[in-house]
Amino acid sequence: MKTFFTGLVLAACSILTLNNFSKAAVVSFGSGSNQFNMEFVTIGNPGNPADTTGAPNLAGKVDYVYGLGKYEVSEDMIDKYNSSFGSMNSLIITKNARGNNKPATGVSWNEAARFVNWLNTSKGKFAAYKFTTIGVNENIDVWDANLDPFDYDVSNPYRSKRTTFAMPSYNEWYKAAYYSPSGIYFDFPNGFDTAPTAVASGTSVNTAVYNQSFQQGPSDINLAGGLSPYGVMGLGGNAFEWEESSFDLNNSSGTSSRGFRGAAWYYDTTFFASSSRLYDFPLIEGDVIGFRVTTLSQPSGGQVPEPTSMAIFGLGALGMAYRARRKAMA
Repeated sequence: MKTFFTGLVLAACSILTLNNFSKAAVVSFGSGSNQFNMEFVTIGNPGNPADTTGAPNLAGKVDYVYGLGKYEVSEDMIDKYNSSFGSMNSLIITKNARGNNKPATGVSWNEAARFVNWLNTSKGKFAAYKFTTIGVNENIDVWDANLDPFDYDVSNPYRSKRTTFAMPSYNEWYKAAYYSPSGIYFDFPNGFDTAPTAVASGTSVNTAVYNQSFQQGPSDINLAGGLSPYGVMGLGGNAFEWEESSFDLNNSSGTSSRGFRGAAWYYDTTFFASSSRLYDFPLIEGDVIGFRVTTLSQPSGGQVPEPTSMAIFGLGALGMAYRARRKAMA
């Protein structure tokens, strides 16, 4: 058991490490009045150990460098996606309407997957998910080894191994939230084993948007509390977020329940501790569930470039037991 002072030193080291290698890349999507930017933070330390005490168990081991959206997907991003389709109503994503820079909630897993596919195809890249129907909220099919040999990945039949942008897997999301570049897992996505201070909005260190009134609604995506050790905002509080992964982790059926986690603005800390993971069906448009995007620079779990080449890349259910202790590496 390390002292609280030691924990502060480790957190400070994490921030220094972040400044050294976890520089964000900005990627533009759409065109003209429908253009928007998405900022990605590098999640490094490939081959990190899994956490043996969270939910699910094991979780957080990722063998490659990847990028995760620094912020949740906003309503404005969804609006600009919708505008790009004009009158093609079958592909229009519905959502809550709280403000342009609010997280896009009321978006089903299926709709989020459609949005991510468009991020890929609009830039001439390969779609992440296999849709064989037109409706925006209809379930995906899994990639098939015989029918889709260039896309099928035996370790994850949901995600094409050729894709660049995707929804974060349970491991990718978990690592970005609870792991530190210093090599330690924490109970909360703030680099500590104690909950952050609850705020309605802001960016102060060790804060998160939670324990607020339902009527208040979530904060703007860029004012959703302090950053995780890697530099990602809003992984605790503000809005729950879909994982790519099915709740049973098999990713074997398009109708399977999907995991989501992270808590929303009016929930308490129990829901964004590392021990909390929830689920719902992929067609459910939950008023408190949003999502963010992960990115890979090359197929089959390729690596996001380090800061020297990030600018080039930028162009081109329910376990919830709280543990107030530091978790050692597996």
